[in-house]
Amino acid sequence: MRRAAARWATWAPLVGSTAVVLVGAGFWLAGRRDAANLIWAALTLVALLPAAWSVLRDLWRRRFGVDVIAVLALAGALGVGEYLAGAVIAVMLVTGRSLEAYAQRRATRDLRALLARAPRTARRRTADGGIEVVPVDRIAAGDRLLVGPGDVVGVDGVLEAAATLDESVVTGESQLVQRAAGEAVASGVVNAGAGFGLRATTSAAGSTYAGIVRLAEEATARKAPMVRLADRYAAAFVPFTLALAGLGWLLSGELARAVAVLVVATPCPLLLATPIAIVSGLSRTARRGVLVRDGGSLELLGRARTLLVDKTGTLTAGRPRAAETVAGPGVDRDEVLRLAASVEQLSPHVLATALVGQARARGLPLTEPTEVTEEPGRGVTGRVDGRLVRVGQFGGELPDWAERARQRAELAGSSVVWVGDEAGALGAVLLEDPVRPDARRTVRRLRAAGLRRIVMVTGDRPGTAEQVAQLVGVDDVLARCTPREKVDRVRAEAGRAVTVMVGDGVNDAPALAEAHVGVAMGATGATASADVADAVLTVDRLDRLADAVEIARYARRIAVQSAAVGMGLAVLAMLVAAAGRLPPVAGAFLQEGIDVLVIVNALRALGGGLRRREVAPGTRDLLDRFAGENAAMRDVLAGLRDTADLVATRPDSPECLPALRAAHRRLTDEVLPHAAAEERQLYPALAGPLGSAEATSTMSRAHVEIRRQVDRIGAHLAGADDGRLRADQVTDLLATLYGLEAVLRLHLAQEEEDYFSLAPPADAGH
Repeated sequence: MRRAAARWATWAPLVGSTAVVLVGAGFWLAGRRDAANLIWAALTLVALLPAAWSVLRDLWRRRFGVDVIAVLALAGALGVGEYLAGAVIAVMLVTGRSLEAYAQRRATRDLRALLARAPRTARRRTADGGIEVVPVDRIAAGDRLLVGPGDVVGVDGVLEAAATLDESVVTGESQLVQRAAGEAVASGVVNAGAGFGLRATTSAAGSTYAGIVRLAEEATARKAPMVRLADRYAAAFVPFTLALAGLGWLLSGELARAVAVLVVATPCPLLLATPIAIVSGLSRTARRGVLVRDGGSLELLGRARTLLVDKTGTLTAGRPRAAETVAGPGVDRDEVLRLAASVEQLSPHVLATALVGQARARGLPLTEPTEVTEEPGRGVTGRVDGRLVRVGQFGGELPDWAERARQRAELAGSSVVWVGDEAGALGAVLLEDPVRPDARRTVRRLRAAGLRRIVMVTGDRPGTAEQVAQLVGVDDVLARCTPREKVDRVRAEAGRAVTVMVGDGVNDAPALAEAHVGVAMGATGATASADVADAVLTVDRLDRLADAVEIARYARRIAVQSAAVGMGLAVLAMLVAAAGRLPPVAGAFLQEGIDVLVIVNALRALGGGLRRREVAPGTRDLLDRFAGENAAMRDVLAGLRDTADLVATRPDSPECLPALRAAHRRLTDEVLPHAAAEERQLYPALAGPLGSAEATSTMSRAHVEIRRQVDRIGAHLAGADDGRLRADQVTDLLATLYGLEAVLRLHLAQEEEDYFSLAPPADAGH
């Protein structure tokens, strides 16, 4: 019912004014010209009065725009008795407004959908085990909720049981995703399976979806835009129009010529076509998971030439990941991780989250710890299966294996969490903040879209910053950067070109406010930066920034094109009218045709402009599958490195050859079949998204080299005597093992960057 009423409200003025013109035409054809003129004059007056009031109100506020021409044209038509011309101008204005309303309603339906889906109530568990339905704004952090089938999750929280979720509203991904118990869930997602329990981590006001809704309300409340562009044109176009109309009147002595010039100069291309293009761009960016506050911000985003981007949480994931587990002599690596994760289960620290997440991903059975104590800055201690386990800093002298692990972590820019018991250190977990797989591809797309300078600003140490900068391909790096220095750098860059700043933390908020366009990574919960930003990425994916820039540039190009073509045709018609070759009535019909042409052209902004190729659902499934398998390959890498270290340090050890055989078995049973499956299934499917089958040729060459190195290890194993390695084998084995580890690591990284970033896994946002 509401949709029907909205459609009627959109088109009723156009239908009514057209009917009035046709009724007048009927009287004219019947010979009752006075009645016809009266009807047309009435319609002209009805259009003139509100338009004149709007112009006077703008002049009172010291604003001057192109709509003054439409008022002069309507008044002039009445003044010289060209009532049909005035009526056609009225229909033209109504037509433009109706088309604008239609386009704006279509363009903003995604924003309205966000508002309509905002949860109002939630089911909360009571102290006695019952369930009560309460307004969502009464939910507090720590409350236990029940989310029924089809319910919208009202607040951010942690799952108490596995769940099947539809996250399309928040992330833009249409596929259902599976979440395990203990995973974080953003508000706004829909329960697509059985009911589940949820423990709230924020209030409703501070949750993800509430921030999205606030931005949507702001985007829909503000006048849709390109007003500044229209006013810039008005500064030159209005005086030119008035001068040409006056010249035609002066040279001919006929006021009708001046009216004809004003009629064809009526600036609907500026008043309507350009806002339609920008509103369409706002809708499309929202659909891609980027909420832009207003059309002015979208226009600036489309003109941006410089990008400053924070490192942590923007170019990198912003959350530590367990990159490698190192075990001491005689200790199982999985046992080290299991003990650490078991102790850390109750800790809210981000490092604990990384350890527990890695253990669960590997399917390790965790034990509930007892006697848990946490010493800030030192770590956590607790009993696991009766064994006292310490996780955190290590106070004593490091053994040789631990010192090598520490040096390796320092060179890689990783942090180390030590795991030990009463006897000493058992092992260590190396944690890293990984570069987002889509970061390098996004930087390339941003350059292709017109950004000429990309600078990374970070508070991190220079060595780590330089490594990330080289990986993603930025132009400049500012390391150990304080919030004040970020602001100064943004201000300096903004003085030279239109500048975009992207960040995710509270310390980024001042820099975001200083930039022409501040973009916040809102999916990570950084409400302070989101509150001051001009645009917010509601999904934790950097590639959506490139989508937004490409859409903004396309929408702005369509807007400027519509304005330029429309006004160019109008100027030609004005010259003809000034020469007395185009009477007011004919000019009105001609202008109507020009307006419809440019408005229809502006509607093109509802599609197109994106450079990225869409990935078919079948290919997306393959990418998800092989991305998961690649994660398992990293465990093979860790074992391969341990084996190489053993061969390097203790080649005569009786443990050496069995370890080498175990590593070779994993390579032949896991890595080589994985590579063969990629060749048969994944790489052919990527020919479409990548543009050609040749795009995967370098990866296929890497597979050949991996197989060659694995066969070489097998040959050494076949030649081993008496269960021990010969001295002459060690040098070549070391070169093969370390070389294979480097090739595999590079190959996995390249696949993540070039292939899996085309369709990040469903849990990319988490």
